[in-house]
Amino acid sequence: MKLLDGQTAVITGSSRGLGFAIAKAFAEQGANVVLAARTAETLQSAVTELRNNGYKAEGFACDTANLEDLERLASQAVATFGRLDIWVNNAGISAPYGSTMSIAPERIKKVVDTNIMGVYYGSHVAMRQFLAQGSGKLINLLGRGESGPVPFQNAYASSKAWVKNFTSALAREYAGAGVEVMAINPGLVITEMLTQVDVIEGYEKKVLPLNAVIRLWGNPPEEPARKVVWMASSATDRRNGLTVNFLSVGRMMAGIGKELWRLLTRAPLTKPTIQVRVTGSS
Repeated sequence: MKLLDGQTAVITGSSRGLGFAIAKAFAEQGANVVLAARTAETLQSAVTELRNNGYKAEGFACDTANLEDLERLASQAVATFGRLDIWVNNAGISAPYGSTMSIAPERIKKVVDTNIMGVYYGSHVAMRQFLAQGSGKLINLLGRGESGPVPFQNAYASSKAWVKNFTSALAREYAGAGVEVMAINPGLVITEMLTQVDVIEGYEKKVLPLNAVIRLWGNPPEEPARKVVWMASSATDRRNGLTVNFLSVGRMMAGIGKELWRLLTRAPLTKPTIQVRVTGSS
């Protein structure tokens, strides 16, 4: 018996990176997975990979900043697999690294549309289904900035503070409804979003310390994905309001220990370094 046998899960932003890792981990545990992303080509490639491994997967192109798209996504998930049990709001983007006033307003708005409105819309359509059936698990993704301001990453960090507060309030509002509303901070996940960084011209040197941080605490997406599987399983029944921080104190200490051992043994680097892409200010 697998952890998610027969359940149906929707994962936004799941054609690659952490979202795809979550979808694959869900499928490995018996779930029917519905992948969602804006680019149809990469989405279909991800679905094909899962199907080729014998998993039940479907994909629907949509923009999480559009409520009608997400309403259609939920309806298609139910029409395809007959039920909806898990919804993961994973889709997220970041603005270029730099001072707030050096970033074009339209870039900030894109972050707000995806990271804030996308989470709200996804939560709205998922909760409507879950409350009607009296069960379901909604999982929202947190990130750096959830617990305090982060200069030069103001758009992304502030959006994650919003997600944290929104998720906590939603969980309290629907306590006792049979639905678990939860959040997870996956820590530093080694994906393109982490390693390919857009930087406003003049701020290049400020992002270089990120290489050391990745060496200490960066993890492949498969690791936090396994934690999301646990959250989506019966292990969290009646744990509404749960918030998980994958980068625990224990993991941080272990990361420091591994890096010290690498330096002592002069072992080669196994984690990637960031690629900086310089962009002009607004």
